[in-house]
Amino acid sequence: MTGLSTILIVVGLFLAGGVYSFQKQKMPKSVIFLLAIGSAMCLLAGVLRIQGIWG
Repeated sequence: MTGLSTILIVVGLFLAGGVYSFQKQKMPKSVIFLLAIGSAMCLLAGVLRIQGIWG
């Protein structure tokens, strides 16, 4: 596992927590959607790097 993979996964989980928090606060759906996409992209990139498929 590389440092970048770890950072990507941590950032992805942090953004996923933000999605949950924003949804509870009834924030605009567009903000929640963008945050969810960012979270998914970070998590996917981190996992792909760990698997050696990307990077």
